[in-house]
Amino acid sequence: MGHARDSRYAPRSHDDVVRLLATQPFGWLVSAGGPDACFTPLPLRAEQDADGQVIALRGHLARRNPHVARLRRDPRAQALIIGPHAYVSPSWLDDRTQAPSWNYAAVMFDLELQLDEAEPPVREELDALVTQMEDGRPKAWALDEMGERFARLATGVTAFRAQVLETRATFKLGQDEARHDFAQLLAGLDASGEDVVANWMRDFAASSEPSA
Repeated sequence: MGHARDSRYAPRSHDDVVRLLATQPFGWLVSAGGPDACFTPLPLRAEQDADGQVIALRGHLARRNPHVARLRRDPRAQALIIGPHAYVSPSWLDDRTQAPSWNYAAVMFDLELQLDEAEPPVREELDALVTQMEDGRPKAWALDEMGERFARLATGVTAFRAQVLETRATFKLGQDEARHDFAQLLAGLDASGEDVVANWMRDFAASSEPSA
């Protein structure tokens, strides 16, 4: 993540990282290197401290997943979150000599995991994930509705808490664009249905404008 080292694209605060995780909780858990390297797509939840910083990620894996054995051998891993992203076309600009680009938000977490296969922490993790994902849905579903079936499910699940050792976040959202070009790119993204990226761009641009 080369852009993560460019201060122009840094998160404005912990809130940007938390928001990205809340709106895009599905990412990759990566244990690279060696013959038992593992890469698992999975949902992740943020655990925050009193200042709002993400200090851990919570999640679960199927016990039969070889990734569990890898993490028992080596608890270090990375989580990769790709948030909203969109191709940025020079065709939207008056100046067609400019190069195409890609706007996006992404975070890499360097982690150390603790695994737990006891039923209470497995239930707690799955219940918290279900509650987060069902929030606001009509006739929202709850884990307790599984009844006795949950106990059978739990025997195949490993819960984990992943302490965050380092966070590298990139929010490349047009911070380097001239105002005229920025407006044209927003119009192009809106017309292409890329409103999620466009709204992130507007949000970042509004926060950088000088106050009256």
